[in-house]
Amino acid sequence: MTRKANKNIHFYGGVNEIGGNKILVDTNDSSKSSKSSNSSNSSQNNLSSLFLDFGMSFSAAGSYFSEFLQPRKLNGIMDFVELGLLPKIKGIYREDYLKHCGINSNEEPAIDGVLLSHAHMDHSAYIHHLREDIPIFMRKESEIILKVLEETGKASFAEIMNLKKSFHYVPKKRGEGYKRLTGNDAKVKREIITVDPYSPFEINGFKVTSIPVDHSLPGSSSYFLESDNEAIVYTGDIRFHGRNKEFSDKFVKKAYKFNPTTMLCEGTRINESSKGLEEDIETKATELINNHNGLAIVNYPIRDLDRLITFYNVAKSTDRILAINTKQAYMLKLLEEDGDIEQGKYPSLNDEKIAIYFPRKKQGLISGEHYVCYDDDWKILNHEDEEVKKDYETWEREFLEEGNVLNYRDLQENPNSYIFRCDFFELKELIDIKPKNGLYIHSMTEPFNEEMEIDFRRVQNWLKHFNLLPMHSMHVSGHASGDEIINMIKEINPENLYPIHTTNIESFDVLRDYGIEVVYPELKL
Repeated sequence: MTRKANKNIHFYGGVNEIGGNKILVDTNDSSKSSKSSNSSNSSQNNLSSLFLDFGMSFSAAGSYFSEFLQPRKLNGIMDFVELGLLPKIKGIYREDYLKHCGINSNEEPAIDGVLLSHAHMDHSAYIHHLREDIPIFMRKESEIILKVLEETGKASFAEIMNLKKSFHYVPKKRGEGYKRLTGNDAKVKREIITVDPYSPFEINGFKVTSIPVDHSLPGSSSYFLESDNEAIVYTGDIRFHGRNKEFSDKFVKKAYKFNPTTMLCEGTRINESSKGLEEDIETKATELINNHNGLAIVNYPIRDLDRLITFYNVAKSTDRILAINTKQAYMLKLLEEDGDIEQGKYPSLNDEKIAIYFPRKKQGLISGEHYVCYDDDWKILNHEDEEVKKDYETWEREFLEEGNVLNYRDLQENPNSYIFRCDFFELKELIDIKPKNGLYIHSMTEPFNEEMEIDFRRVQNWLKHFNLLPMHSMHVSGHASGDEIINMIKEINPENLYPIHTTNIESFDVLRDYGIEVVYPELKL
């Protein structure tokens, strides 16, 4: 038998699925009335409440939408609510979306904030729909990653750091009538609050502490929440086999001392065994590339900077240069410039083993071999010319001033000198590069749904066309194995355990033999 879920914890995602975490925790104590300086006077009856993440459920969204079948922005949040992708909670959603649909918004937000565990979309994407006056608490690395994604991306429903007012019109500066509010005039900065690791802070009756954990991107955090009635541990996503294993080990020790009444634990790989260390990829890739004569091509997740370090080390060991794209370069630049980030942890853009690859865009002038016409005179321009710079976004142009800029001709002429990071959307670069005797390393998770399977088949078609098969798969997960999860929970020894972020919830039942009450969370609709 399983106990019913604690009445102070409400699950709107992350139940019987991997990702989609949206977990509301409240104090259920109407006597609380003080608010911290970091949060808004929001909750009714002085009820303190916080969301643990506010992410997209890929499985639920994928049941209705695809790349070319997307929710309608013209309908605000209503497409999402209709299909059960967003919870029906008053006082949390952005005013422009609500009023556009004829719905009155509350004067005050109904929650005190969102504690963001990390910057993966299954934990952060639906922040887009929240009011801008709801504080979003996160580590500095998460703030930088989300800033890069927002500034460099073009996806709809991706306003996480800044909200852009929709459906707003203002008087024209000249003449009669109105024009739509756009650009910086429409931008509203969200209340982003950077939290320091291991430093407790107060949010309206909650004492909250961010505890770093190892995961597949920087800034990943678990949280301890303490009120008069509860001591809650939320793991976020965690592993014990990455480059920051010591973070997770320290988390376990601190969580045990915290003596939690409740633990919310991810279980992505609860039924899987350990599959190696991050350092194993470095060893295998070094050996493979050392023995290869030709261009080495690798695909790894853009936010996985541990994996970037891996292939940077491989580049050093094989006397090659790691060619990264402009988005990853921008991320490294911001991390390097921030004084709160551990300096030297990530490669510098000035490192001789790092180069920035510029693809041809718009007019395709970067390679210096394509002509433009000036007054019937066809000319070739170099990468410092203003017309070449106009082919790129504003945030990219500063990198064109650097000396470590590459284009496809560099990879053609000196293939043995480079490891080229090439993701799914950059495969078209192979048409220009035309690799001879190339080597392809797939350092990503294996496809786990139909859409990913289709994309994976497309990748194989590209590799076959350019004689890059066989594909060399090298990857370790961002999630702990089953044995690591069970041993972690046994050591922390919470009174109650809620398995989340898993499709194998029953595999946690073994913990009952150790006196831990396993509670199956119930999804609220």
